[in-house]
Amino acid sequence: MTSLDRGLTPKMRPVSLHRSALVAALDIGTSKVACIIGRLKPCVTGDVLPNRTHAIEVIGMSHVQARGMKAGAVVDLALAEQSVRHAVALAERMAGVQLESVILSVSAGRMTSQMIEAAADIRGGAINQADMSRVMAAGCRHALDDGRAALHALPVSHNVDGVRGVRDPRGMMARQYSVDMNVVTIDSTVAKNLMLVVERCHLEVEAMVAAPYVAGLAVLADDEADLGATIIDMGAGTTTMATFSGGHLNHASGFALGGQHVTMDLARGLGACIADAERIKTLYGTVLTGGSDARELLTVPTAGDHEQDQPQIVSRGTVANIVRQRAEEIFEMVRDRLNDA
Repeated sequence: MTSLDRGLTPKMRPVSLHRSALVAALDIGTSKVACIIGRLKPCVTGDVLPNRTHAIEVIGMSHVQARGMKAGAVVDLALAEQSVRHAVALAERMAGVQLESVILSVSAGRMTSQMIEAAADIRGGAINQADMSRVMAAGCRHALDDGRAALHALPVSHNVDGVRGVRDPRGMMARQYSVDMNVVTIDSTVAKNLMLVVERCHLEVEAMVAAPYVAGLAVLADDEADLGATIIDMGAGTTTMATFSGGHLNHASGFALGGQHVTMDLARGLGACIADAERIKTLYGTVLTGGSDARELLTVPTAGDHEQDQPQIVSRGTVANIVRQRAEEIFEMVRDRLNDA
């Protein structure tokens, strides 16, 4: 029985504080597959960001068009495998290394998070790491429903005999220890198929991580995470979000709408082929209009291969109106998800 059969995704092994390590991240999205390889180097505390132990040197990266994917999930194993092999090979060639494992970023699978409180009596008098792990595991199991897999089980607040907000309870005397934790889950079938694609490329999935969570770790300053901020990661087929407060992840979720839907709206609304609609979105797409947009005209080739078809002329305002309607829908769904949370 694998860890996914028990509802748990792979977890990364701890990195030694005093040793270098090679890490590789793989993001299999709806429109592209990206791979980045970095070398972790141990540093003294003052040389890196707070709560970090290593500096990282990027030595290889690549991104290729994704095939066999829809809304971040696998729909064709063979095509998805080809895309992953291509992206990994390009990154390996740049870095001059051969990978054995990757950290896999996940945005699909109806991502949700749930706040759980788990508690246990402390028999030995002092809280130790084993007690904390036991309580966290019990809370994680309680949060899992059938067909769901846990990406993260992150402590938000430690509580010792009713005293809440303890930063590090290890070694403290207590009769009862509890933890408020945020458990982020996705559909286990989506996770299994993503892992299968990677394993068919003769790579091990070292860990699976929620895309909006790692995006927040990458771009938020510590003050922003403490004061409160929401990261919105809009991809081609999915939009995910992560809310941080007090330096902790408090909420994560996602839904299957993204930039590709804007492209399809433009293709239908302008009568253009998908490739031309994507180009128009990239060059002229906006939700903000000015007085001159109605007068600025674009030439849009019509869909089809008939030479006698004449290209149509549309205004930039027309393009903006089409984009705005879908963007409003996406951000209204983001608002509703945050309100429900």
